[in-house]
Amino acid sequence: MSRIGNNPITLPEGVTFEINENVVTVKGKLGELSQEITDDIKVEVEDGKITLQRPSDNKSHKAKHGLYRALLNNMILGVSKGWTKELELVGVGYRASNQGQVLDLALGFSHNIILDVAPEVKIETISEKGKNPIIKLTSFDKQLVGAVAAKIRSLRKPEPYKGKGVKFVGELLRRKAGKSA
Repeated sequence: MSRIGNNPITLPEGVTFEINENVVTVKGKLGELSQEITDDIKVEVEDGKITLQRPSDNKSHKAKHGLYRALLNNMILGVSKGWTKELELVGVGYRASNQGQVLDLALGFSHNIILDVAPEVKIETISEKGKNPIIKLTSFDKQLVGAVAAKIRSLRKPEPYKGKGVKFVGELLRRKAGKSA
């Protein structure tokens, strides 16, 4: 049995959950998300708990059972609490600033990189003297926050010798020893 798929999801206060044919819509104080679900997986709502059932122990049914449960749980947590990713710029002269939804990055190239970020994602740049600049991304959509964070990280991935580049806060990097005399 699927341990993840069988866990019920509890609906927090202020979150509405609707099923229309095979499209699930979740509304909360932070926003609204919808997800299409295959006909095989049955979604049931009873007294504040959401459960998912699969028709058989077929391999694809097992995979989708846990997948859709995780997606629905992420949607519910997103519209009630929100998701946050923090990126740290490690390197001399690496800077970040934002004007609304436009992110301006100085990552050691001959020019600054300017990114237009989706309006659902809120950007905050923190620059303190003596510390590395931090970019804080917040949204109700977990997939969108992760995609934006991955795009920013891909502009200058951390290198293994000095660790310079854009990394997630708390990310452990595999470091290499340099040439020794």
